[in-house]
Amino acid sequence: MRASRLLSILLLLQAHGRLTAADLAQRLEVSVRTVYRDVESLHAAGIPLYGEAGHAGGYRLVDGWRTRLTGLTAEEADRLLFAGLPGPAAELGYESVVATLQLKLRAALPPPLADRAAQLQQRFHLDTPGWYSDGDPSPHLAPTADAVWRQHRIQVRYRSWQGEVARTLEPYGLVLKGGRWYVVAARPERAEPATYRVNQILELTTLDETFDRAADFDLPAWWRAHVVEFRARLHRDEATIRLSPRGRDRLREICSDAVVAAVDASAGPPDDAGWVRAVVPIESLTHAHGDLLRLGAEVEVLSPAELRARLADTAAALAALYAPTHPPAGMPAPAAAADPWVEPRRSAMN
Repeated sequence: MRASRLLSILLLLQAHGRLTAADLAQRLEVSVRTVYRDVESLHAAGIPLYGEAGHAGGYRLVDGWRTRLTGLTAEEADRLLFAGLPGPAAELGYESVVATLQLKLRAALPPPLADRAAQLQQRFHLDTPGWYSDGDPSPHLAPTADAVWRQHRIQVRYRSWQGEVARTLEPYGLVLKGGRWYVVAARPERAEPATYRVNQILELTTLDETFDRAADFDLPAWWRAHVVEFRARLHRDEATIRLSPRGRDRLREICSDAVVAAVDASAGPPDDAGWVRAVVPIESLTHAHGDLLRLGAEVEVLSPAELRARLADTAAALAALYAPTHPPAGMPAPAAAADPWVEPRRSAMN
């Protein structure tokens, strides 16, 4: 552990030029006193490292000196894919390995290329979770990744749309989609793989049993085909709606690309108020009810009748809930609204 930390100090100084003891302590997650001891050890080993006092001081290497200890370990080489994805790497438990890998990669570059790499890091940042979610944390993500890598079967208790089920899975791979982790896995009694959301795994036990992964299984190709198939069966019905101009703009923010494209393709000319009529695909009445409610009074459903009735019932329930005749407990009744036909009394200032 200490030898790895000493190497990290060299790589950090080589990459950043000058760092204070406090900077090094924060990056290495150790105390400043530990950094002082490590620097003394590097001095004793003949490393040309010196410190500068003062406000702009810190430790730095003699100009032109570079360590050649930048070879990758087997584990670091395995994690090379995650070098530009610190968030997913941390979720998988690879954070420290990837941090060391990034240092070695940068240290192995000549100064001009290392500077370009640093500039690139400051200009492009990949943040995979959505705006309204911090990702898809799961205590079973790292064990799932380990089982994927070692090709071990796992026994899980899983929350599906049918309720809780027990499954023995052969995990082929992990996919991060929209900030959510999915494991693509087959079952011993069913060869065709399926997708399982890792966040819905309630219990997981890694079994001693290994499995043979199909030699021709291509995870990226399988996932692309799965997404195409999923989208094809997603919208099995359609609805006819009227949209206000504001509703049409809002639709682009909250609905899928398929719904937006359908509106653009089927919308007729706007009426005098600017509303358009369009036909949109829907997955189910329940999903359409939830999505269209987000548009409020900026959309009117014309068909199917059952969806229109559901929205009308919800609107009536909301109107009753917020009726001014029944204020929440502990709150005074709202004041009577002023008669809009009575001219307000003129102020003495007028």
